Amino acid sequence: MKTGKNRWLIALSAVGIHLSIGAAYAYSVYTLPLVETMGWTVAEVTVAFTIMMVLGGGSAALFGRMVERNGPRKSAILAAVLFGLGQAGSGFAVSIDSLWLFLLTYGLLSGLGLGIGYISPVSTLVKWFPDRRGLATGMAVLGFGSGALITAPVAASLMEFVGISSTFYILGVCYFVVMTLSALYIAPPPRGWVPVINVKHKPSFGTITIKKDLAQLTAHEAVKTKHFWMLWSIMLINTSAGIMMISVASPMAQTVVGISTAAAATMVGIMGIFNGAGRLGWAAVSDYISRPVVFIIFFIIQLITFLTLPIITSAIVFQILIFLVVSCYGGGFSNLPAFIADMFGTKELGAIHGYLLTTWSLGGLIGPTLVSQIYTRTGSYVPVFYVFAGMVAIALIISIFLKADVRGVQKQQKQRSEIITASR
Repeated sequence: MKTGKNRWLIALSAVGIHLSIGAAYAYSVYTLPLVETMGWTVAEVTVAFTIMMVLGGGSAALFGRMVERNGPRKSAILAAVLFGLGQAGSGFAVSIDSLWLFLLTYGLLSGLGLGIGYISPVSTLVKWFPDRRGLATGMAVLGFGSGALITAPVAASLMEFVGISSTFYILGVCYFVVMTLSALYIAPPPRGWVPVINVKHKPSFGTITIKKDLAQLTAHEAVKTKHFWMLWSIMLINTSAGIMMISVASPMAQTVVGISTAAAATMVGIMGIFNGAGRLGWAAVSDYISRPVVFIIFFIIQLITFLTLPIITSAIVFQILIFLVVSCYGGGFSNLPAFIADMFGTKELGAIHGYLLTTWSLGGLIGPTLVSQIYTRTGSYVPVFYVFAGMVAIALIISIFLKADVRGVQKQQKQRSEIITASR
């Protein structure tokens, strides 16, 4: 079926939005310049990032229904206004030396724009790629994970030449322009549209090789199902483990296997590559082996990793295991929208996605808090590994039961279909 849109340009538009809001992960480049120039403490500067991250997941849940109701274009434009204004407003806050205004602009406005912008293109993207849901959402979420790779060096150079305020002004305008142009192209496919590439032409008819969703539920209906809470639970544990590792990877590696500070810094940079590669790679693989199987693999990898890390003496092996955990963390986010569509359909995918992204905010609190509390009380990272091994074991059990449930529903659907066919 022909449309006025190219689905690959829709995907590129989604990447443009996610690349822009993914700049949030480059926040650390502003920390020291703000502390040295403004006289604010590191703790005060960090609060802005914390607010933005918490609101990122929170606003996705809060405004998920609004995104579904108003459509991806209007929602993405609103996200562009909020995020762009938040970034540019941060420059004004710095120019008048107002920490509170900085918290409101970078933290509140940017956080709201981040959450709305994250979910706005996803449900539409899934509808354009019923045959490659994992790959499609993986591309978008890869953009989010890669945003910092572009923003960090650009922001650092701009601050050196034009100062902090002007850097925020320039980047705020750039984010607004990129997000708005991307949003203007995004639109849902026509009702009943299917990609021509998936039609196998036969003498009398075409067979569409697209798997049927388990159900078509509203967000209100989905949250009442056990499948929703099973998926929520495994996402929370996967996110907590990943953010924990990201938050302390450098000191952990230096303490446990004694790598140098420079080597630890290099490791952190490589972690970013694995985070991004995991988002695209695991999502693409899930189109072939299914989302439930991918999550089971995630937790098998992490269980082996957390049980092995305490006895590892090789710095190289230690770092490889950390990279694997981070790839699972990124892969969880890229697989989530496709998993939602598989189980609950695309009827209100944006709203359901928003509800499940509360695991992002909560995991961001649980992971770093657990590791800091355990290390403070024991003076060692070893107990941390065992605590997270226990959590991952629980997630593995849940994911196995979820896979069995999904297979059971699919079997029932097949039997009903065969009965209807036989009765004709």
